[in-house]
Amino acid sequence: MTKIKKIAKSFGFAWRGIVMVAREEQNFGIELTAALVVAALAIIFRVSHVEAAILVLVCGGVLVLELLNSALERVVDLVKPRLHPYVAEMKNISAGAVLIASITAVLVAVCLFAPRIAAILR
Repeated sequence: MTKIKKIAKSFGFAWRGIVMVAREEQNFGIELTAALVVAALAIIFRVSHVEAAILVLVCGGVLVLELLNSALERVVDLVKPRLHPYVAEMKNISAGAVLIASITAVLVAVCLFAPRIAAILR
């Protein structure tokens, strides 16, 4: 198998993982929708390149953490299916990481878009 075919195969596996989480995890769908809304607002308000990069980083960070959270939940359920108190703790901790990233993303969006929206409403 050529290197290009191996890389293409790897991308296929990764894409299947993203699609699976998008179908099965409600929060990922909500976060993906929020990222698309942020992208639309960035286009509408013509944010600078630096602002766009910041938005991409925080939105991407939330989505990546949600994927990792979903993977961790599956691993924990496989190893210790809800029989140990640490299972709930591990799930809560990883969900907390997603929550902090989400709050950060919202704050960044508010900082960037609130002044622009306020200017329109005046």
